[in-house]
Amino acid sequence: MSRLEILDRATWRDFLAAPRAVLMLGKSDCPACAQWTAELSDFLENDQEFRDVRFGKVLLDQGGLADFKRENPWLADVDSLPYNVLYTAGERRKEFAGSGIERLTNRLRSIAG
Repeated sequence: MSRLEILDRATWRDFLAAPRAVLMLGKSDCPACAQWTAELSDFLENDQEFRDVRFGKVLLDQGGLADFKRENPWLADVDSLPYNVLYTAGERRKEFAGSGIERLTNRLRSIAG
């Protein structure tokens, strides 16, 4: 089972409330998003350092996410995909556009508590 959860209208709130979470935003027709999904999934297969972190993905062009978009007005400022947001107990802590396991792990380590 993949550690990268595909989030929808029924699961995103619980996911964001997790003690530590990484949310990846993308679209279904975004090649860079698909590449980052594959890279992240490969990393998560063998990762032991971040077992306490939940990883999830929202496809912004999928239906049923009106509440997610309404409750996260900062989404209007996202102009590059994929986009990653690191959360601690529901609070946005770090975010970055693009991909890169090293970039991700450095940010996760910087907010470790």
